Amino acid sequence: MITFILSAMKIIALLGVLITIHELGHFLVAKLCRVKVNEFSIGFGPIISQKYGKETKYTLRLIPLGGFNSLEGEDEASKDERAFSQVSIPKRMVIVLAGAMVNIIFAIIVYFVLTASMGTYLSNEIGEVLDGYAGEAYGLQAGDKIIEGNGQKINSKKDLNEMLEKSEGKEIKTKIQRDNEILVYHIKPSEITAKVTGIYLDEKCKIIALEKQSPAERQGLKTNDVLLKINGKDLQGDRNMALEQIRQKGVNTMMFTIKRGGENLVIELTPDYETSYYLGVNLKPAEDNLVNRCLHAGMQTQEFFMSIVDNIKQLFTGNVGVDQMMGPVGISEVVAKTNGITEFLEMMALISLSLGITNLLPIPALDGGKILMLLIEAIRRKPLRQEVEANIQLLGFAVLIALSLYVTYHDIVRIF
Repeated sequence: MITFILSAMKIIALLGVLITIHELGHFLVAKLCRVKVNEFSIGFGPIISQKYGKETKYTLRLIPLGGFNSLEGEDEASKDERAFSQVSIPKRMVIVLAGAMVNIIFAIIVYFVLTASMGTYLSNEIGEVLDGYAGEAYGLQAGDKIIEGNGQKINSKKDLNEMLEKSEGKEIKTKIQRDNEILVYHIKPSEITAKVTGIYLDEKCKIIALEKQSPAERQGLKTNDVLLKINGKDLQGDRNMALEQIRQKGVNTMMFTIKRGGENLVIELTPDYETSYYLGVNLKPAEDNLVNRCLHAGMQTQEFFMSIVDNIKQLFTGNVGVDQMMGPVGISEVVAKTNGITEFLEMMALISLSLGITNLLPIPALDGGKILMLLIEAIRRKPLRQEVEANIQLLGFAVLIALSLYVTYHDIVRIF
């Protein structure tokens, strides 16, 4: 019971913060633009609590899955000089953009602060040369600094990995600083080949996601299948044992015994193979100071931001299926399982950034859809007829509701 209450408190706290800052963004910018706000609400449905300000009613409603600002003249005709419809299009755009931008900025600040507080890993200095790899063969030494590869500056492990990936196993012109001397090596990186199945498992060997066009998807495995055996080996619901079986060398074809619904099936799977490239060196952390922490946090935050953008892009290009999206139920489950304040704040930043970027998509009923309507109005030099705009928004809302129901269904199926 206590666990349930704590989980519920986590979910309500996270949603409450993200909804509040989103709606506050719209509210504060509307006030700055001298637009009248009739109601500021957190939640939907019946009113739990309300308070009247000078001109705005502030309400807390029963269903904590959103919020809204009721702006004068936004959804109805109004001749009030402070109506939303009476201010300039640029001001209206800024008001509409404010909610998503606050979510994005909040996420970036939270993630930056968390990353900076965890220390720094920004370094190009070799701490250890591993046996049997290219670094050892070419004579690299602990204390060497890898400063450049094929003309690309190297400041961190991320830069080094990008350089190795771009090389595709070909010789790399590598500049090394050793003491006060600059040395040039032409290094062919070591190649490591690994199996790729495209399967993502939870702790109990249930498939929670499949990569599009992966061997697992091509050969008939599905989300929510439970792996029972691989090549006759009973996995006993142990993900680590499953991964060991998949990674076994010399085994090219695997027989998966799975549970799907109420029946057991046997599926033959032949993995793809992926080659990675290594120098075989471990880099030292940089000196732990404020500058290095901020530099490292900046790089990590940029990577965090771009990963969310890339995931959304993959959804629209078909590389990620809608059934792999996560809705309120799935998000609630993940939030409930967070351990400690750091993990909770990381999840809050992730959801806030996703919410902000998604809200900017040009889909009716989202903020991005409203921006699109305003751009059309600017081009036409007159607004769309009110009933036309209302019907477009209604259609967009219906699509979002249908998508939410579909995603929620898959969330429930994944959990149970």
